Amino acid sequence: MAGRSSNPMFGARMKLIGWALALSVAVMTPAAATAPQVAPAPVATAAPVAPAPTMGDQIADPAATPKPAAPPLVVPTPGIGMPDGSSIGIQPQVTDLGERAKLFHNGPLMWMCVAISVFVLLLLGYTMFRFRRGANPTPSRTSHHTMLEVVWTLAPVLILVAIAIPSIRLLAAQYSPPPAYLTVKVIGHQWYWSYQYPDNGGVEIVSNLLKEKKDAKGAERFRTDIDGPPMLAVDDRLVIPVNKVVKFLITSEDVIHSFAMPAFWIKMDANPGRINETWVKVTRPGVYFGQCSELCGARHGYMPIVIEVLPQAQFDQWLASKGGTPKGAKPATTAAAAVAPAAATPAAPAPANDTAAVAQPAINQAATAQN
Repeated sequence: MAGRSSNPMFGARMKLIGWALALSVAVMTPAAATAPQVAPAPVATAAPVAPAPTMGDQIADPAATPKPAAPPLVVPTPGIGMPDGSSIGIQPQVTDLGERAKLFHNGPLMWMCVAISVFVLLLLGYTMFRFRRGANPTPSRTSHHTMLEVVWTLAPVLILVAIAIPSIRLLAAQYSPPPAYLTVKVIGHQWYWSYQYPDNGGVEIVSNLLKEKKDAKGAERFRTDIDGPPMLAVDDRLVIPVNKVVKFLITSEDVIHSFAMPAFWIKMDANPGRINETWVKVTRPGVYFGQCSELCGARHGYMPIVIEVLPQAQFDQWLASKGGTPKGAKPATTAAAAVAPAAATPAAPAPANDTAAVAQPAINQAATAQN
């Protein structure tokens, strides 16, 4: 540093730099003083933007009718649609196919069984008495009897034909369903059932066994007489309309279950990875109880089936209360359907010189609506 201070060239350079800075300041100060003062443009405040509705929300309409309440639970009828512990035989049937099967079982089939049993009993008694040792000390040496062999060959064939003809007709009717008014997908789980209405807005019902009062904890719902008998009542019933063809698509999520409803004359296995089909047309409103009829694990006996059959108006009310769409009704307008036309309409371009234009919000409303 001492060497630089004593150098005359270094001092001259520093003076030149100082004079140059002073001259620049003197030139710029008058220009800044004479420049016109421009007021800052007012900043336009963007209007508050309401959050965009999501895809699943419905547009609020003050004049819209509120969602109807579900109809009250139907009280089960003792002896109808459930085992009562005192009856012998098939439950009262509430479908045409079930009534046909019951009449065939309790009529021709039962009488043929009785006739065969009585004939065999009498033939056995006659043989024991007629060919006993005391009455027949010398046994017969007959080894063939043409007429007898023809009779005992043709008689079973004719009996089987008499049983087969009405049985095949009944099976053909069961596997030839008419056009369905309603489709229900039945899914078996370990250990409960779930039901879906794919043609009515995707309503889904999860049905679990109701506990008894002594087993319920806290505010947990427990079974009452309105729900049904012990071990058969559920917290959410499958609901179908009366006098309508209902198609069941039956499958399983884990192991083989069996969807059985004795009062409807249906029993169909629920196999994982496969869909089996059956159908019903119930002619009597009410509540009907069934159970899984396939050994499916430790809690096999704890997955009952409860089907509530309602008149058409009450069924539509129940479906609407679950957020579904009754057949023939228009689906509710969703936010996506309402927002899409507005988003598709291009906005008018703002004037180039309009400094008071409202600033656009810095969010992507379309992306918000899709999230």
